[in-house]
Amino acid sequence: MHLRFAFALNKENHFEKQFFGNADKFMIYELVSGKLEKVFEIENECKDEAFNNTGIDEKKAENITKKLIANDVKVIVSKQFGQNIKLVNEYFIPIKIFSDNPDDAILAINNHIHWIEDELRNFSSGYKLFIIKSGILKIPIENN
Repeated sequence: MHLRFAFALNKENHFEKQFFGNADKFMIYELVSGKLEKVFEIENECKDEAFNNTGIDEKKAENITKKLIANDVKVIVSKQFGQNIKLVNEYFIPIKIFSDNPDDAILAINNHIHWIEDELRNFSSGYKLFIIKSGILKIPIENN
């Protein structure tokens, strides 16, 4: 299964507690022989776009979604997601992690990769939010 991940990182290549769409860049990883390997990075030109008064910014979500889809991303990884998660989970499996270090996130994801592959096999949109700390939790995303 061809599987690419976008990690929402700051300029120092760490996760920060900020919304996925506000990251400085997206580091793209690919699943190769059962392990995540770094492929390339994409600067987030949309990071400074402001939210509208509903907390959902459809244009920002659309711009980031198009860029990630064009790079064949299927999974997005961040310490925090905002209201736009209700828009992007139609295209990507969101994973919330708790570590600042991408290497820690890679280890945790590698240990639970079968859950993510299972989600992609069984659904084509409306993906659940995965929360990885010491274990893994999968929860539905409410649309209200």
